[in-house]
Amino acid sequence: MGKLKITQIKSAIRRPEDQKRTLIALGLKKLNKSRVIQESQTVSGMIRKVSHLLKVEKV
Repeated sequence: MGKLKITQIKSAIRRPEDQKRTLIALGLKKLNKSRVIQESQTVSGMIRKVSHLLKVEKV
């Protein structure tokens, strides 16, 4: 599997607590911050859960 660059593009304010914790688990705490992470089934599920808050790119 490859690597993914994820960027938080929307705020976690007024989101359910589980979505906020998912963003933190992905390593995203502030808007417009990015992380490059290894793609896996676990990470894909987390990204799918908060996909409306993220921009995802293949690296």
